[in-house]
Amino acid sequence: MDATRGSISSTSTQSTKDESIGASNPFVLRHGRRYLRDLPYPLPCDLPEFQRQNLHTLLSTSVFGRPLGSTPTPNQPLTKVLEVACGSAYWSSLCHDYLEGLGHKDVTFTGLDVVHLAGDLKKQGIDWRFVQHDLRKVPLPFDDGEFDMVVMKDLSLVVPLGSPSQRVLDECTRILKKGGTLEVWETDHIIRSLLPHPPPPPGKNPEEYACAVSTATFLISPGTPFTDAQNKYLQDSNSWIQEALDRRKLTPTPCARVTQILLQEPETLCDVGYRRVAIPLGELRWEREAVADRNPSKRRESEPVKGKKSVAESLALTEEQASLRYTALLVVLQMIESLEPLLKEVSGKNQEEWHRWWGWMMADLLEHKGASSGECLEVGVWWAHKV
Repeated sequence: MDATRGSISSTSTQSTKDESIGASNPFVLRHGRRYLRDLPYPLPCDLPEFQRQNLHTLLSTSVFGRPLGSTPTPNQPLTKVLEVACGSAYWSSLCHDYLEGLGHKDVTFTGLDVVHLAGDLKKQGIDWRFVQHDLRKVPLPFDDGEFDMVVMKDLSLVVPLGSPSQRVLDECTRILKKGGTLEVWETDHIIRSLLPHPPPPPGKNPEEYACAVSTATFLISPGTPFTDAQNKYLQDSNSWIQEALDRRKLTPTPCARVTQILLQEPETLCDVGYRRVAIPLGELRWEREAVADRNPSKRRESEPVKGKKSVAESLALTEEQASLRYTALLVVLQMIESLEPLLKEVSGKNQEEWHRWWGWMMADLLEHKGASSGECLEVGVWWAHKV
């Protein structure tokens, strides 16, 4: 995976000139970032955040091996796909290319969001349209059974817990045709540490396991051994994110909830499946040690020769695997950056204190490889069919 490498500053700026904020403008400037006006959505709506979300989508589709969790079949052809809260609609473009490669050439895509942020996908040869709608208002502006697939992607920071999320789920199910597929994509916003040498999940899917091995990621099952994050800066951000999202009735760990939510809909949804993956944020100590143990005659001191990698460092991960993990670390750091106003509020830090903490965290995680104790970004995709 060719991750975009670059520095991250603690204060992002708009790359384009911001227009004055008027009553008809859906955006407002706060703390130098552009946000949706009068909506509880906690993330900014500006170019740095769009780039982070696109990078996150690319990362997730890379570790899953494709932009769909479910598998299209001749008995369930896809002709109409809806991406809920589509943002830049990058997922739709990836899915279009994937389906076209499988021979599904007549698929139409619809993106729904509260504001129009996506470019014109028709210029990419995609049969695509945008529908503007606020998810807080039901019903959704579609007919019963209109779509073959509805994708609810990264809604954990969009829709509050409880009745609002249930209404959105009910609506997405209503507009699915019988036998249609509902997909849910989510990411946990709290970082956990994977304990050394996790066993493969029981009854693992060979294709999914091979993908995990090739990407140096780990399939997650109920028995996968995790512990709290070991890095002190990620411990800080975890506690602040937990409090900030709790205040807004948003969940910091959606991946732990989705399976149960879908299984609680037996009258409308069946054939529930899922795939969860842990992406380490760097090379793990126990991976390096395992490589050294396999090469005792080539074992070196922990400090490599200047300008050269140790045997363990050079063999534990391929360049592609290391790049993928670096991308996961970037996604985490950029997420903390995007949540800066909320995290400063709950942490009680002033601007100077925040900058100091941010600098220490960046140096620890980027320069000193502080996420080497199993810290992982956890992503998941779930699917079910409408009864």
